Amino acid sequence: MLAIRAVRLSLEVRPSRRARLDQPEMNTTEETANTTTAPLTFPSTSTRNARGTILVVEDDRSIRRYLEVILQRAGYCVVAAEDGLEAMKAALTSAIDAVVTDAIMPHLNGYELCRFLRHHPKLSRLPVVLLSGFERADAAQDADDRPDVYLAKPVRPEELTGCLARLLLKAA
Repeated sequence: MLAIRAVRLSLEVRPSRRARLDQPEMNTTEETANTTTAPLTFPSTSTRNARGTILVVEDDRSIRRYLEVILQRAGYCVVAAEDGLEAMKAALTSAIDAVVTDAIMPHLNGYELCRFLRHHPKLSRLPVVLLSGFERADAAQDADDRPDVYLAKPVRPEELTGCLARLLLKAA
């Protein structure tokens, strides 16, 4: 039996405010430990705003939530996916303006996701930001695999939001 204990993560968003992410204690059996049930989150039409909608793709739940908080505080709507396959589905069914993806993920990695987006007629112009803790030159095989921007983990909030603002302005 696999037991996961409560984790408390505190993110400093502004000097005067804190966002707290609490995960309740949960027990899982080995049978359910290998399944993923995190649903995709899609923004409603009423919550879309002028800043745009960003697809965040990250297999680590705490990092994914951290990125969501950063982008929402900056005024973006966020669609979240936990791997490249979920991201493909979200990109095809949601109106997104840019993608922020992890490089290394199960099922379909960030480079493979980038290749999919570049080859899709309606998604080929989407700006893609790839987050990685590894050297960027090693993984991209050809131009179709390459994102528009590489950012090293851990990413600073102002670095990510500034990068997205420039990419979205350029794409407009």
